[in-house]
Amino acid sequence: MEPHGELGEATPAARGDLAEVLRESFRAVREATEALCTPLAVDDYQVQSMPEASPTKWHLGHTSWFFETLVLAPAIAGYRPYHPRFAFLFNSYYQSLGPRIDRPSRFVLTRPTVEQVYAYRHAIDARMAELLRGSRDEALAALAPTIVLGLNHEQQHQELILTDLLHAFWRNPLRPAYRPPPQLDRPSRPLTFVPFADQLRSIGFAGPGFSYDNERPRHRELVPAFELASRPSTNGEFLQFLDGGGYRRPELWLSDGWDAVQRGGWQAPLYWERQDGRWWQMSLGGMQPVDEREPVSQLSYYEADAFARWAGARLPSEAEWETAAGTQEVDGNFVESGALRPVACGADEEGLEQMFGDVWEWTGSAYLPYPRFRPEAGPASEYNGKFMSGQMVLRGGSCASPRRHLRASYRNYFSPGSRWQFSGVRLAREPG
Repeated sequence: MEPHGELGEATPAARGDLAEVLRESFRAVREATEALCTPLAVDDYQVQSMPEASPTKWHLGHTSWFFETLVLAPAIAGYRPYHPRFAFLFNSYYQSLGPRIDRPSRFVLTRPTVEQVYAYRHAIDARMAELLRGSRDEALAALAPTIVLGLNHEQQHQELILTDLLHAFWRNPLRPAYRPPPQLDRPSRPLTFVPFADQLRSIGFAGPGFSYDNERPRHRELVPAFELASRPSTNGEFLQFLDGGGYRRPELWLSDGWDAVQRGGWQAPLYWERQDGRWWQMSLGGMQPVDEREPVSQLSYYEADAFARWAGARLPSEAEWETAAGTQEVDGNFVESGALRPVACGADEEGLEQMFGDVWEWTGSAYLPYPRFRPEAGPASEYNGKFMSGQMVLRGGSCASPRRHLRASYRNYFSPGSRWQFSGVRLAREPG
């Protein structure tokens, strides 16, 4: 794991350059997290609308605990924690680092207050700045990989802040807006399929820069010929599935998926509601009419798989997805655009569009280790590897992802029934 410049670019070897890159990257990421909280009232920081989500206040504390526990404490002799009980409050799932509050109970943490959590963040920021200023060359080089891991970890929580808030605001009968919705009016291009020939392909992270351990090691895979949809499937296309009885046809669904439909009463994507004969959906801009041109989102793996089967297609494997994405620039509708919702394609060109941003795209691949996978050493070994069971892989990032956090080899993963992320579908099929 190498330190990098803008969280994805190789860092110059000189000590002064490395220190400056780390200081600037740290400052930028920490400020970006707090900027996401600007629209919030103090009451919004506390809500936890389901066990899988977390209060915004907890995200702010947890991302600070990461730097305190994995960077500051090991690096500073005789380090004294900011608060003796914060490790219990803000540890997530690191068994090796001690006990923690149960995840579904994070909403009970009325104390520390929001003000006190911000004070904690700023104290950790000051201690990190002092550490980066005072570390010798060898110590800085040793610290850099964990610092960069922590910055990428915080970027993941930036996205979770937004998706968790969206779920919470949807559960609120007032259906409040996180911020006013942007005015968007883009056409959607017709769906076509782009062919890819048989190839022996290198899959996984190639460098330089940062990657998670689950993207490594790079290895060779035979990828048979396939065709990939030119863009993600849209709300309008999913409406055809819905109107065609897709949620009432068990033959389209995996057994576990059909059980989830029956158990949850699913009739449409998570945030869709029928009002006065028209479909609406909850967004970070409040309730909005469903725009048929935009990529469909808030789909579980089960829904994406059933839709693909209904369409006479399938989900791509993650090797197919990465093969296609390797020809694309990491560009698209990310959190920096300010849209905070998937947008219509808008292009009128041949080839692939929207491989990055807008919606995470479910693949047909289970989340498993690559051949000869080795987790990171120490507590970071718990970051990815222990979740390689019962999860499915998504690729490409979303409208809530930071752009510099993504790359073609990035592997996101969620359980197949998860619906609250900006997750959508891009179809694949066999040639001919």
